[in-house]
Amino acid sequence: MPEETIVIVGASLAGAKAAETLRGEGYGGRVVLIGEEVERPYERPPLSKGFLLGQEPRERTHVHDREWYDHNRVELRLGTAATAVDPSRHRVTLASGEEVGYDRLLLATGASPRRLEVPGARLQGLYYLRTLADAAALREAIAPGGRRVVVAGAGWIGLETAAAARAYGNDVTVIEPEPTPLHAALGPEVGGLFADLHRRHGVILRLDEGVAGFWGAGQVSAVVTSGGAEIPADVVIVGIGVRPNTALAERAGLEVSDGVLVDQSLRTSDPDIFAAGDVAAAYHPLLGRRLRVEHWANALDGGPAAARAMLGREVSYDRVPYFFTDQYELGMELSGVAAPGEYDEVVYRGDVAGLEFMAFWLSGGRVVAGMNVNVWDVAQDVQALIRSGEPVDRARLADPKTPLADLL
Repeated sequence: MPEETIVIVGASLAGAKAAETLRGEGYGGRVVLIGEEVERPYERPPLSKGFLLGQEPRERTHVHDREWYDHNRVELRLGTAATAVDPSRHRVTLASGEEVGYDRLLLATGASPRRLEVPGARLQGLYYLRTLADAAALREAIAPGGRRVVVAGAGWIGLETAAAARAYGNDVTVIEPEPTPLHAALGPEVGGLFADLHRRHGVILRLDEGVAGFWGAGQVSAVVTSGGAEIPADVVIVGIGVRPNTALAERAGLEVSDGVLVDQSLRTSDPDIFAAGDVAAAYHPLLGRRLRVEHWANALDGGPAAARAMLGREVSYDRVPYFFTDQYELGMELSGVAAPGEYDEVVYRGDVAGLEFMAFWLSGGRVVAGMNVNVWDVAQDVQALIRSGEPVDRARLADPKTPLADLL
């Protein structure tokens, strides 16, 4: 009998952790991990944090050292793009024309930055951040300091890179079409707190304003806003979100809608194909709907969950979405979903002005999301509140003297 094979397309955090779990769970068959980048699997948070700031060496971003793959018999095929999947023949075709057979397949193809399609968008000096190579190039551009940096987009990537640019001593302007930073992620109330944070650190925020184009002779020299203003720029960082890399799944005939559609066990519309990480739009049993989560924790946890499902284990992937950020003196963890329309009110506890507080988003009196800012070892309690689905006493929730566990 030929050896059973599991192929993982996407040498990402999700893909690497899936391979690790397969071996950890005792799978003895062939494991092939295919990645388009030449870099072995790495974690992405340092790209806009420690690595970008020069505080974390390149080697520390990698999920495993090179020897781990050899020791665990994981065939690491780097610099190799998968161009097609044939579900009927159980074959993955590579750019070289080679075909790799599989018994089960995991798609961990991630996402790609959305591109600005405006006049001047092909000028030099525009930076998108997704890969280690992107981060290294951006660090080289902002590390000398004294540059005029314009950031398009006040989402997580935009704000983290703005903070890094300020740390290097650059002048920074952030342009955002929404009324507050992080408006889609946190709503206007907490988004306004991040606006105040960046203004205190000298960042100029141009809100309710988009990017209409760029000026320059080969190299960008100015950003033109939707209001007609011209902002001088030596470096432009574009952080306007990502699109899931679904082309491979679409060509294979899998069900796709803002991601590869998967059930709570991360199985696609084909019973032998699974998807995890940024690319997966998974049915979330706790929330009762599909959700595509682009954060680090989803890759960290989703890869292993998919691996167990591929081994025939019972899997119900219901992790509470989790995210963290570090900007200036602010360290933060966010659990749950806090987008506008998902909540009725925000309740605070602690010292908001002193950046040592918690915020809770409530819907019908129930906690749907919680954020702890410079308050630690509480994320599990926040997630327990979200999981309970029970109404909470608003006054006790706002009282720092009331342990969160007592609210359950």
